[in-house]
Amino acid sequence: MAVDRTIELGFITNLNKTHTIRIAGAKENVTEQDVAAVMDTLVAKDVFVGTNGTLSSKKSARLVTRQIDEFNIA
Repeated sequence: MAVDRTIELGFITNLNKTHTIRIAGAKENVTEQDVAAVMDTLVAKDVFVGTNGTLSSKKSARLVTRQIDEFNIA
């Protein structure tokens, strides 16, 4: 059994659109404070520009966990 963890960061852009950044391979013990700090840094540093504009504020964040059970069919 394997478990995949992905953090999804939701932002509002300067064009009032939504932009989502997905980060695969999240640690099991990541905290809300860790995520909020990363999001604050991304907004402050203005490092992402896309067709939806630049990141201007935090909207949402979540940890998506997916469990994978493989069958041994050989």
